[in-house]
Amino acid sequence: MAKVKMALACSVCGARNYHVSVSKQSDRLTLRKYCKHCGKNTLHRATR
Repeated sequence: MAKVKMALACSVCGARNYHVSVSKQSDRLTLRKYCKHCGKNTLHRATR
């Protein structure tokens, strides 16, 4: 399976804080991560 680099963007401010490597067939990844711009744990969604 091929791996693709994706960025995780904060759903509140839109900052791209994290980069992950995921399989090409996966759905849009959603995680609760710390956003240094907002200063709290927020929902981060995968972008390309």
